[in-house]
Amino acid sequence: MMVKPDGVQRGLVGEIIGRFERKGLRLVGLKSMVPSENIARAHYDVHKERPFFPGLIKFITSGPVVCMAWHGVEAIKVARTLIGATNGRDATPGTIRGDFGMDMGYNMIHGSDAPETAEFELGLWFPEGTMEWSSDHEKWVYES
Repeated sequence: MMVKPDGVQRGLVGEIIGRFERKGLRLVGLKSMVPSENIARAHYDVHKERPFFPGLIKFITSGPVVCMAWHGVEAIKVARTLIGATNGRDATPGTIRGDFGMDMGYNMIHGSDAPETAEFELGLWFPEGTMEWSSDHEKWVYES
């Protein structure tokens, strides 16, 4: 996951982290940074031929982002449900984008869409790796 510059500027980082924690996911990586153009281009490489690519790179490098790594059963599926549809005007109320988003471009948060994408993005944003730890609360989140 990544809270984008618009989410950081709007002061939504704590709210977003809280939603994932309350759902039962475990935070295993967290960092704040202003992405370099090289990292931004690598992250969004799949869109490099699209007309919006230059604007996307300018936006994502315009200020700090908060990168997060989350762990949990079907974490990608769960996270994408919490995030909501890309365009905030189309996102279901109760989702992050449904509650706070009004635009396609300023949609506050990025989430990996598949295990392979997550593996690539974790390597890009967390080359040092993520933490291994267990939460005592998980016994109240998942049935044995």
